[in-house]
Amino acid sequence: MTRRSAPAARLLTVLALLAALLAGTAPWAAAADAPTVTLSASQAGTGGSITVKGAGWRPKALLMMLICGQSSPARGVIGGTNACANAEGLAVTTDADGKFGKKLPVAEPPKPCPCVVHVATVTGEKAQTDAAFKVAGHPVKALPAETGNGQLAMVTDTRLDGSSGILTWFGSPPARKFTFTVGNVGSTPVKDPVFQVGTSHGVFAPSYEEQQWRGTIAPGRKAQVQLPVELTAGAHGSYLVSLKYGGKVLAEQPWGVGRPWGVTLFWILLCVVVPAAVFRVGMAIVDRLRPRDRYAHGRHRGAQRLAELTVRLTDLRPAQQEQGAPGPARSDAPSTTTLPWFTPDTGPGGTAAGQLSAPPDNSQTTKGNT
Repeated sequence: MTRRSAPAARLLTVLALLAALLAGTAPWAAAADAPTVTLSASQAGTGGSITVKGAGWRPKALLMMLICGQSSPARGVIGGTNACANAEGLAVTTDADGKFGKKLPVAEPPKPCPCVVHVATVTGEKAQTDAAFKVAGHPVKALPAETGNGQLAMVTDTRLDGSSGILTWFGSPPARKFTFTVGNVGSTPVKDPVFQVGTSHGVFAPSYEEQQWRGTIAPGRKAQVQLPVELTAGAHGSYLVSLKYGGKVLAEQPWGVGRPWGVTLFWILLCVVVPAAVFRVGMAIVDRLRPRDRYAHGRHRGAQRLAELTVRLTDLRPAQQEQGAPGPARSDAPSTTTLPWFTPDTGPGGTAAGQLSAPPDNSQTTKGNT
């Protein structure tokens, strides 16, 4: 009995040791996978610099390093990126092992300390971490007190509601309603929570704006929240809408904005219509200023008046004859006209010299000898 139980006891001991070993190494593995940041100095003055080193980040990831005020490693950047010295921030890319090291100039953030060095990814999967830092000579102010134990967490149903109208096609700012559902996983109600909504385009970091939602979420309850999101006029391309609460990113939603082709059509029409209008105005000015042929115009005008006068005289002549008005005597005999190059004696209507002509009708006839 004792001999048979000894191998079983040894097997149980080995299994227990393996379980303890696995339990002890699991936290180490998780810690190794989490991104970390270390600083060469915990305090420095404005104008100096510190060396920031990181490990455990995604390989070949683009990161942004900022010095932020009103922040702590436990609570994050409470004031958002508006509490950071954005102008003095630097970008860095991790190597194939997810490590980096770079000098960061020390600058005073717009908010008072406590301060941190905030490192976050710019593209791809979101990851961030903070390291405590003190800016020498910068004012220090206590962090705002936490309101109760209420805590909001993202649940489901994240989308962008709305559509673009005809004005957006002509360059009007695109606008949507960012709809999401949150739940209160704390022990106290959350009243009128303040969210941070930001939009980013390409590799640029999102710029957040605070928006307050009016309402109360009881512990263990969910609520659907809608917040307005608007881009700049003429915006187009791929955008990313981010939602933060309590310094943590709760949700992200991609947003593809079409190009405002109405603006392009307007400029094309403008390039066609304006030159055509200028050409027509120029031609009108040239037509008004050019000299005109007065004689040719007078001849045409005189001929037209002569034709009108002839028609009028032709219409009036029969009326005058019917009323017995004096007028030139009409002759049934055909009129002859002497051409200018003939003399009256040799014209087609006259008698030539040496030729005999018939006696007139009213002349006296001579009788011959009877």
